Order: sequence, then C-alpha cells, then structure tokens
Amino acid sequence: MKKIGLVVKSDTKAKRKADALEKWLRSNKIEVIRKKTTAPKQKNRDRNLSPAPSDLFCVFVLGGDGTFLSAVRWIGDQNIPILGVKFGEVGFLAEIAEESLNAAAEMVLKGDFILRPRMRLSVTVMRQNEMLTQETVLNDIVINRGALARLAHIETYIDDHYLTTYSADGLIVATPTGSTAYSLAAGGPIIHPAVPGIILTPICPFTLTNRPLIVPESANIKIRLAKGSSDIISTFDGQKGFEIDDRDEIFIQKGRHPIHLITLPDRQYFDILKNKLKWSGGRA
Repeated sequence: MKKIGLVVKSDTKAKRKADALEKWLRSNKIEVIRKKTTAPKQKNRDRNLSPAPSDLFCVFVLGGDGTFLSAVRWIGDQNIPILGVKFGEVGFLAEIAEESLNAAAEMVLKGDFILRPRMRLSVTVMRQNEMLTQETVLNDIVINRGALARLAHIETYIDDHYLTTYSADGLIVATPTGSTAYSLAAGGPIIHPAVPGIILTPICPFTLTNRPLIVPESANIKIRLAKGSSDIISTFDGQKGFEIDDRDEIFIQKGRHPIHLITLPDRQYFDILKNKLKWSGGRA
C-alpha cells in the first residue's frame, strides 16, 4: 500500500481541497499522513518535531511557498519526492495549479513524472567552538538587523579568504531555487535551478558598488559580525529565526542532501517563470 504525505496551508479553500484529495486517495487504498502546519519559529525550539515517515511515496503540498518550505523541513534529509499545488500569492515552488490537482495526482500515482533535484545549503552557527544550531535550507539564509534602524556590518569570507564587510540592512545567501525569493526582491539575479552556484545578495547596501555575487557551489562561506554588533537575526528559509552577535560565526556550504521536486512531463521551468513574473511578448 502506498503512503502519501499531505501538508496543507491554514486556509479554508486549501483545507476543503485537501479533504477531497484525502478522500479520493483513501478510496484508492492509499494511506494518507496529514501534517498540521505551524507558525514559523522565532527561536530555536522545533528540534523535537517528528520528521516525515521514511516510507512515504511522496508529499503533496497545498499552499504557497511558506507551506512548501515547511514541508521541506518536515522531510529533512530523507529522499522523499515533493509536489507543490498553488494556494497562495506569487510563488515559484508550486508545480501545478489547484484545478489541475486531480489529474496531477493520477499521474503521480502512475509514476508518470520526473524528479528534479534542487540543491540545499547546510548552515552551522558556532560560538567559541560550540555549535549553537545547524539547519538545512532550500531557499536562503538571511542575516538582517532587528528592530533598531541601523546598518549591520557583516564580514564575509569565501574559502577562508576575506571578501568584504557588507554595511547594509542585511545579507541573503541563496540557492538557485531561492534566487526567485527574497534575493530577487533585493535585486539579485534569477538563476536556473540546474546552474551550480550560491548567491550573495546584500540588502540595501550602504556602498552602491556592493552588488550581488554568484560563487561556485563548492564554496565554503564564513560570515561573522563586526565587533559591537547586536540586534541581528539569522533566518532560515523564513521558517525559523536565531539571534546572533559578534561572538558567532556562520558557516554555509552546499548541503549533502538535495530535495527532489516532482515535475510533470508537460511542465517547463521557463513557463512557470514567465507566468509568475507576468512576462509578456510574442514568439520569435
């Protein structure tokens, strides 16, 4: 018997659609594991959350990008495919629209789909040789100031070589998947998910010559705050926040476990991109 995970946005319409999908799956003798979504954590408190069962055939996500990222955290390092169904505003992680859900579910159950690996980042926060927290992100890690309206001074190293000190509202370190999230809003480039690289995008830099930078996916990135820095938050995929100060060092590198996105045969990345960004123009 196949077992499918279901992660649903806290939205009446999405829940109604999920109820119908769950009923249909069970009628086809498929066990459904439904996970409740929770609000993003501001503190490091969710280590005791139960991971997704290892024997899931796949996970369906009904919601926006936030719900999708929550589901990715639930899967963790396990090799469980995931499919997003759009029930939100502008988002790039959902593969299909809600009206196509039934047809898509039938295709997935028949095995008529393609798996596309998406790189993730491993993030470790250290303080005086003690690990404070370790996270894996699909989109990005964001380092930005808290409530106080002052610049953050972020010392950045690539492969132990000093790069620069960003004086800015913050810094985004993103994957190609995350290039269409906060990094894009901050002026970063769009990178196809198959392009191997990591993006560093400063948020409102004080120095206009501090531009977004793409480094190889093999790069080891180290970040620390200038002396006297305070009221700074690091945020992981917008799902959990962690306070940092000038005693801490943040190490970022390519994660060992990619997430596997389910792609239907008739879906193209560039079509999704054009639709989400509302690009116009005729064919050549």
